[in-house]
Amino acid sequence: MTVDDTGSGTGADPAPDGGSAGAVAAHEAGSAVPDVPEVDEKQDGEEKNPLALRLEQLILGADRRYTPFQAARSAGVSMELASRFWRAMGFPDIGQAKALTEADVLALRRLAGLVEAGLLSEAMAVQVARSTGQTTARLAEWQIDSFLEGLTEPPEPGMTRTEVTYPLVELLLPELEEFLVYVWRRQLAAATGRVVQAADDEEMVDRRLAVGFADLVGFTRLTRRMEEEELGELVEAFETTAADLVAAHGGRLIKTLGDEVLYVADDAGTAAEIALRLIETMANDETMPELRVGIAFGTVTTRMGDVFGTTVNLASRLTSIAPRDAVLVDGAFAEELTRTGEAPASETEAAEAAAVAEKEGEEPPTYRFALQPMWQRPVRGLGVVEPWLLARRT
Repeated sequence: MTVDDTGSGTGADPAPDGGSAGAVAAHEAGSAVPDVPEVDEKQDGEEKNPLALRLEQLILGADRRYTPFQAARSAGVSMELASRFWRAMGFPDIGQAKALTEADVLALRRLAGLVEAGLLSEAMAVQVARSTGQTTARLAEWQIDSFLEGLTEPPEPGMTRTEVTYPLVELLLPELEEFLVYVWRRQLAAATGRVVQAADDEEMVDRRLAVGFADLVGFTRLTRRMEEEELGELVEAFETTAADLVAAHGGRLIKTLGDEVLYVADDAGTAAEIALRLIETMANDETMPELRVGIAFGTVTTRMGDVFGTTVNLASRLTSIAPRDAVLVDGAFAEELTRTGEAPASETEAAEAAAVAEKEGEEPPTYRFALQPMWQRPVRGLGVVEPWLLARRT
């Protein structure tokens, strides 16, 4: 079994004597793949892909030296705990192949050290490994696919994308590593700030949030009509647009599910603005299907970057019954908008408030949003709900 992704975050330093610069020159000159370190292509009686091994050595910056048992012993942890960490990061069992590096030993030692110091429980350390592995696995797959897809023409006739991979990774590795750490620190600072602003310790886990789902209408039919490449471009455009709008207006994108995105916001006004912007943006793009959005407000359990609970389920159900190019919200969300002065409880109330303000020589209240009550209806698993149609107030 070939192990070509050990989960270590250790990157290789730029090669001495202008290693990266040499790769640039080779690329620009259209030369063949530059010289790379020689590695043993045969381990444990099994032939290994030589380029895969060289790429692994480049990325990890270390040779394969340890079996899992040797790595666990060197890190001072039990084989059972080492296996739990390894699987949590998303990697398969490798038997007793000599496939691990010094970086793997260091990673095990660090995680175990956090447990021994009492900073993390063993279960929490496994969760750290799992959440980090899941997040970075998707990131790594996306990056390598995107970078290789961008190579429309090889630097030399007859070269394949596989042969171009080594110099490409050699060039990108140090820059991507630094950028990854920068973004992670930024996100960690933002998340920490949200937690310390919580009203109490209980709210740090179970928080009151606005939860929104946005769903492309008729996506299943599209999958039958469109070519795979065209469908992939549509999904990417939708996810990119949604991610940009959510971030720009103060929300947080939780995850994308192809034809659906899930986001949260700390207040109802922010969630409402994001939802309407999504509808308006997609409606102005002729290449995009129609969109529908459902939003609910209430207590949400957060775990490993995801959100759970009745509020999330309700937002999903509202999305499924929302009209095309429209936003449906639950009663708690509508109540929150009126409480904060973002929307009137009714147009009659808005007219009365304007009349009172005019009589007293004051500016009438301004509302960003309008709410229209819809028919009550049963929602699977949640009983009867009274949705409200959300719109901009003109």
